[in-house]
Amino acid sequence: MSRDPLYVPVRPGTTTLALRLFRTASGKRTSVAFTSPLKLARVLGQEQPWVRLGEPALRALIKDLDVVGVVVDPAGTMSRPALRSA
Repeated sequence: MSRDPLYVPVRPGTTTLALRLFRTASGKRTSVAFTSPLKLARVLGQEQPWVRLGEPALRALIKDLDVVGVVVDPAGTMSRPALRSA
């Protein structure tokens, strides 16, 4: 378990922030975190909101959810959908 802070993507709500969850290749829900804001922006874009959390805090947030774990610094696994023209 890392003692360094992680940068965790979130979704802004009306009055709160919600943890943004993703899916593994097999379809299971997972949490992702990054070791720097730059790494997060490279994968999810500059506009992606994030919060800084320790790994124990992140694991506490997901412990009661149907989430398989935490993927740290996923690279090249997420892509934006291709644009289609009619």
